[in-house]
Amino acid sequence: MALWFHDAIYNTSKKDNEKRSAEWARDSVLAAGVSIEPAERIYELVMATTHDAVPVGTDAEVLVDIDLGILGAEPGRFDDYELQVREEYSWVPEPMYRAARREVLEQFAGREWIYSTAPFRSQYEPRARDNITRSLARL
Repeated sequence: MALWFHDAIYNTSKKDNEKRSAEWARDSVLAAGVSIEPAERIYELVMATTHDAVPVGTDAEVLVDIDLGILGAEPGRFDDYELQVREEYSWVPEPMYRAARREVLEQFAGREWIYSTAPFRSQYEPRARDNITRSLARL
């Protein structure tokens, strides 16, 4: 459920998308009769996708790795993704966009590991770092 809901609310002009998505997920499963403990767990997992901290626990690690999977995509697909991100933020003036995007990418590049799980690290980590380096050079 957390994977399905993690970007259910997505408005590039807002800073609370994950929180609102997490609340919607929790409220939806509670309304469907799920008890509070799993509903809160879903809320916490959606909140792990804010990428403010390294995810804790296998479920959060897998969820966040899936969410960040695009960073390790083939270079052409990653370049398309970068263009799509810019389009999503087309309302942001270019200098501000470039500074903010640089900050996001540098945050990922500065981590010891981008991915938390061994399968993602072995398959996507090197390519993700190459993609991020290439993107930073263009900024």
